Formats: sequence, C-alpha cells, structure tokens
Amino acid sequence: MVMNSLFGVIGQPIGHSLSPLMHNAAFAATGQAAHFSAFAVDDLEAAVAGIRALGIAGVSVTLPHKSEVIKYLDWVDQEALEIAAVNTIVNRQGQLCGYNTDVAGALTALAGKINISGRRLLILGAGGAARALVYGAVKAGAQVAIVNRTPERGQVLAEEFGAQFIDMSALNDFLPEVLVNTTSLGMAPEMETMPLPESLLRPAMVVMDIVYNPLQTCLLKAAEKCGALTIDGLEMFVGQGARQFELWTGEPAPVKVMRQTVLEYLQTGDMKC
Repeated sequence: MVMNSLFGVIGQPIGHSLSPLMHNAAFAATGQAAHFSAFAVDDLEAAVAGIRALGIAGVSVTLPHKSEVIKYLDWVDQEALEIAAVNTIVNRQGQLCGYNTDVAGALTALAGKINISGRRLLILGAGGAARALVYGAVKAGAQVAIVNRTPERGQVLAEEFGAQFIDMSALNDFLPEVLVNTTSLGMAPEMETMPLPESLLRPAMVVMDIVYNPLQTCLLKAAEKCGALTIDGLEMFVGQGARQFELWTGEPAPVKVMRQTVLEYLQTGDMKC
C-alpha cells in the first residue's frame, strides 16, 4: 500500500486534465493515503529534477513532454523506448523509470468496436500519443497512414514504423476504414475545433478521438451525424490510467470507480458545438 505519497501529471497546458480527479478517486477507493496533483510544466528538466528532489512517487506525462522526458530518466521500458514516448514515471527509491501505457489503452478501446488487423487506419497527428498508436496498430496488422500539419514530422514517424504519410488532400484515395485523432484539437477549452474537414467523414468509418474532455468532441459529433461508429477518449484514458495505478502501487486498479468518476464529471461538463 502506498502511504503518504504524492503523485502528479506534468504537461502544458494542463488545466483540462482529469487525471487528478480519476487517480484521487482511485486512491480513496483503495484506502491509500496518497494525493495526485496537476503541474503546468514548461521547463521539463527542472520538473524532473523536482520529482527527484521532492520524492514524488509517480508521474503521468502528457503533451508536449512524452518524448523529451526520456533523456532525463534512469531507466525506460523497452516498448516505451521503441515508441520513443513515455507517459508514466515510477520513482523507485530515487530511480526514475519510464513506461508507456497508451498503447494498451488505445488498442483495447479500438478492439471494443473493430478488429483493426488488415484495416486501413488513419492517424491524425505525430506526437507522443500518435507514436503509441502507430506502433501498436502496425504491430496489430493494420495498414497505417499518418496525416500531420507538419509534413516532415509525419514522414519521419511513418518511415520509422513502416506506415505511410499522406497529405490531407489524398484522404479520399486512401479511404480510411478507421480514423483516430491523436491531436489536441477539440480539447477543452477550444472545443469548437475539428482536426479535419467534416466532408471527409463517411458512414462506414470507425472514428476514435483520444480527447476525453469534452467526452463528445466536435469530431465525434460530426462522425455520429454522418452515421459512423465512434469511440470516445474515455476508455483509452481510463485504460492507460488503470495501468499507471498498477505500476505505481502494485495493486489492482479500481477500474469501475475510475471510469464512473470521470464519466460523471464529463456528462455534466460536456458542451455543444
């Protein structure tokens, strides 16, 4: 059992994060004297030094630090090294160890709606979450393509994992069966934004958005409107968070409590676009 321990999430921006809500509920449900806070971080090197100095027991890492944080850690799990993105830090007696729990969370969420093996899967973005999705989807046998507003970054990611990079104007040629948004477009507080033109959505698609605040992004609402199947960011968020909890505490995560806590908040906080 974790006793009197401090945990947190680092990123920028961080005001939208529901990680404190979810993890504090999990700690309370399992009777642990632990607390989870959010930290807005611009200076990543200083922040990691602070984790060491303060003895913070575990940290969730979010945009834009998932890749850069690796160079400041003492040990990194092989899968996280291959992805080159860490979203979870465990402090083991002063040794900072990095993991990636996004892959399992994303693939589990997708598996609830579709078997992606052999499917044409389009990933929007080329950041840390995109790296996890590309890595996991390619390993699962999907035909993966990437669209990114900075072509050079998207091309590098595609070449690294055996995917392809395409321009937004070529989407109708690729005809994706599965579309996953890994960008922050549509996230609170800028909830009216869309990561791609609505005209590119089709009824036969499965559309997943990893943004979980709001629960129903403008992308998902547009996808539902055109008849596509949708997957919101809640399942991936809870799934990766549950694995984080287990890495930090060594105990099973109270998944139902975590999901219900976040769901109740999002259902009252969701906004129209």
